[in-house]
Amino acid sequence: MMNFKKTVTELLQVALDKNPSLFLIDLKIGTDKSIVVLLDGDQGVTLESCVEVSRQIEHNIDREEHDFSLEVSSVGVGSELTIPRQYIKNKGRTLEVISLDDEIFKGNLTQADQEGIILEWKTREPKPVGKGKVTVTKTKNLTFASIKKAKVIIK
Repeated sequence: MMNFKKTVTELLQVALDKNPSLFLIDLKIGTDKSIVVLLDGDQGVTLESCVEVSRQIEHNIDREEHDFSLEVSSVGVGSELTIPRQYIKNKGRTLEVISLDDEIFKGNLTQADQEGIILEWKTREPKPVGKGKVTVTKTKNLTFASIKKAKVIIK
C-alpha cells in the first residue's frame, strides 16, 4: 500500500509540474485504493485539466496489479479557502472570514501573501462631531493562524 501511495503522489506531482497554474488542495487515498484528488488553479480549473491529471495517474498504474478508483475534481465556488495560494488568487474579491475568536469580517481582499491577508470594507459611523453619519473605510490584518474559516462571497 505504501508503494501505491508513493506512486500516486509522484504521478500527481508530474501532472502538476506539467501545469504550474494548478495546485493541490487535498489528496486522499483510501485503504480500498480509492484516490480522490482535489485541485484549484490560479486561473481556475478546467475540465481538460482534471482529465489530464486523471490520465497522468490512471495511465501509469497497472490495473492488473492495483484495482483502484480515481476521482479528480476542482474546489467549488464558495468552498472554504485553505491555503495561502487560494487567498492570493482571490485578491480583489469579497471574503467572509471567521477568526479564531468567532469575529466575522466581510470585506474586499486587498492583500494576501504567505503570512496572512488584509480585508477592507466601508461602514457608516456616527460623525465625531455633530449629528449624522459618515462613511469610513476600515481595514483588518489577519494572519492565517488567526483564521478559522474563510470563503469568497459570490454576489
